[in-house]
Amino acid sequence: MANNWKHDRAKAAIDARIKDVETVTIVDYKRETSLESVPTNKAYRMDAVHLYVDIRNFGAILSSTEVDGVTAHKRALRFLDLHQRAVHRILRKTDTRRVDFHGQRLHAVVAKPYGGADEATRVHRAVAIAQLVIDVLAETGDDDLNIPDAEVRVGIDTGRALAVNNGRSGYREPLFLGRPANQAAKLASRDGAVGIYLTNEARLAIGLDEVDRDDLATTPLSYGEIEASVETADLEVSKDEIVKGWRKDNEDHPIGSFVFSRTTPPIRHLDISSLTPGNSRRMETVSVYADIDNFTAYVDAHIEDDPEDVVRCLHVIRAELDRVLTSDFNGRRIRFIGDCVHGHLLEGTAATTDAVATVSTGAICARALRSSFNLALERLADAGVETDDLGLAIGFEYGQTAISRLGIQGSRTRSSIGRTVIGAENEQKRCDGLETAIGKAAYDEGPGSVRTLFGTGRLKPGLTYDVVMASLEADNNAAAKAIRAASIVMAAPAAARAAETPFRPYAGDGG
Repeated sequence: MANNWKHDRAKAAIDARIKDVETVTIVDYKRETSLESVPTNKAYRMDAVHLYVDIRNFGAILSSTEVDGVTAHKRALRFLDLHQRAVHRILRKTDTRRVDFHGQRLHAVVAKPYGGADEATRVHRAVAIAQLVIDVLAETGDDDLNIPDAEVRVGIDTGRALAVNNGRSGYREPLFLGRPANQAAKLASRDGAVGIYLTNEARLAIGLDEVDRDDLATTPLSYGEIEASVETADLEVSKDEIVKGWRKDNEDHPIGSFVFSRTTPPIRHLDISSLTPGNSRRMETVSVYADIDNFTAYVDAHIEDDPEDVVRCLHVIRAELDRVLTSDFNGRRIRFIGDCVHGHLLEGTAATTDAVATVSTGAICARALRSSFNLALERLADAGVETDDLGLAIGFEYGQTAISRLGIQGSRTRSSIGRTVIGAENEQKRCDGLETAIGKAAYDEGPGSVRTLFGTGRLKPGLTYDVVMASLEADNNAAAKAIRAASIVMAAPAAARAAETPFRPYAGDGG
């Protein structure tokens, strides 16, 4: 079964995931514990400081050539690899937990010293680590290959979050639910100058004055404020030691040349764990971002009184979005980024991508994601789980995508880059929880039926799978017609009789 969505199939999958989390255990995080092996139905309540590091000139690296070609992708991957290696060394030397590198962004957590009484110590330490990252990445470019130093903006917040795991065999990933991770990410990703930016919670923790909320993203720490934290934290390692070790790492374990080949569809079978710089993939894809809207507010509302519902809600929704992407539409998830899933879709052959079919599949898959999301909220509510006013913001874009793994062997991280990836995220960001947006390249390369569906604004609210299928089929979209034909065959062997039946793809056959 591929490239279609069925109500009954989705309902069965969602109900199975709800059963996974009928009983949820919440415990305090008091000592070093692996978060990679946390059971699905367990979460740690953790007081910690969250850092988000955003490399601001990554987009310029990708746009350094007129064409989104091989040269630009090789430079961009080498740029990330050089800087990620340096940051990895900093985190290891300062006993800071790396949550994930996703593209040009790093999420890390300062959890020590444990407990609620040492918040100021953790915040000072986080500021000192942030400054060390900035200082080191100002020296970790590559003059020989014209790779520039990184320009860095850091967001920091402090507070209580839930540490969970998505709990599915084969793709376990730790995740922190709550305001600190989200607010740190928002401060780091805002347009504006480089520097270190703190939320008011983090500022107050180290005795700084509160700032008007609207001014937080434009009020970096001053030189004196940073120096005070650096002196208080008194980190165990210096910039020169990190850079020296980084250079030796690069000599002992050189990055090597990036070599690209295509993957053979379906892309769901791409084994990302086998990729290296010399065995990377590059092809045209649709890049999809689907982000749960209002989730930070939802976590804030429930983290103290009923954190179990937070765990249930996230587990069920994320698992279902992943299932739709990978099982229903043969896509490949790259990673979960908090409450957001990022993945790719590809139609074609080993030699070429069928742009029209890939964009059509992207449009249909986006609507299937929304239908499954809505159904998950219904089933969770029926199971007595609070879901408040959660929404789903979806953006997708089409174009060249490079997929590889970066870093030193034994600690490599997945990376999916391209103007396509940045474009898809930007499309998702302009949506509210009811909307789906299509990027300019996907709009231009896709069929007329998809352009008609989205309109010149390239954004539509509230479209679900059945509505999109009916619209595309009426406009003779080949992908929609193929799905209809397959549905008819499966629903009724008597094809002639089935063809007379009104098309209701959401009324599944239980397959």
